[in-house]
Amino acid sequence: MTGTLRGLRSVHAFRPAPPGAAKLSYSMGLPGGAHCAGSARGAVRSLLTRHGLPDLCDTAALAASELVVCAHRFTPDREVVLKLRWQFDALRIVVYDQHPAHSTPEASEECRRGRSRGMWLLAAVVEACGGDWGLTPVLTPMGGTKAWALLPLSR
Repeated sequence: MTGTLRGLRSVHAFRPAPPGAAKLSYSMGLPGGAHCAGSARGAVRSLLTRHGLPDLCDTAALAASELVVCAHRFTPDREVVLKLRWQFDALRIVVYDQHPAHSTPEASEECRRGRSRGMWLLAAVVEACGGDWGLTPVLTPMGGTKAWALLPLSR
């Protein structure tokens, strides 16, 4: 993934979001560990239901779970940050992890390819709903990775 938007449908193909969606903006720290995927699923389902977006619950819960699991695979037992935000008629799910910075661009690219291969289920689900996903390094001295999914509210 290069982080570019691809294959998104015309804005006319989406239905309007409920009024409560505009206030959906959350950030939470998860302590790390495989069990955090279940916590992420539960939190996403609860928040989307409260904000009038129950149609996105299954897809968003799966996407959040896959993002957290990938972060756990590459930074086991280290804290991750999960962010949910409704913006521009789509749900944005972002997970930041603490993956150490790589010493060379080649090592960084190989790591990115490895992560992308491990996210085939996320890719299939997001593509099926007309969304997008990607991975980018976090530009801090300590490193880190930002993995994200963009899920539109389709008709």
